[in-house]
Amino acid sequence: MISWELIVAFALGLTLLYLIGWLLLVPMRLMWRLMAGSLLGALALMIINRFGALLNYSLPLNPLSALAVGALGLPGVALIAALNAIL
Repeated sequence: MISWELIVAFALGLTLLYLIGWLLLVPMRLMWRLMAGSLLGALALMIINRFGALLNYSLPLNPLSALAVGALGLPGVALIAALNAIL
């Protein structure tokens, strides 16, 4: 016969395993989303600079713009373009 202590220990172990898995999965999801946004933003910045050269328009590539695009993705490119137009 299986004792109740064994059942409680098994349930506690499964709960602990679930929590550890969840704590590892959530930051990975955030990292993948941040990386995808950064890649899309960098690609948009590259396309704007490539085709903007035909119209004599370019966005600056410096550490601040790289940080904005890396953190915000496509909205970061829009932010850099808006700041470039205003300033």
